Amino acid sequence: MYFPQFLVGMFATSFITAIWAELETGSVWKALGWAILTMIILQIGYVGLVVRLIYKRGSQGPEADLLSASSTPQVHQARPR
Repeated sequence: MYFPQFLVGMFATSFITAIWAELETGSVWKALGWAILTMIILQIGYVGLVVRLIYKRGSQGPEADLLSASSTPQVHQARPR
């Protein structure tokens, strides 16, 4: 997932959470607190996802990079005449 896409989703989720919390509690401050808590939880999840992707790529070792590089088909471009 791209970071800008994540930001849009995070702000939309926080906004919906803030509206829900304000309707349930009647307090703007509690709604703001819930929205901030939602943003923090989503950020922790995003960082965890990135760390997992980095760890997963590193645990495959350099052999996986060599195999994936050799298995990619090469595209030949036509030479101009």
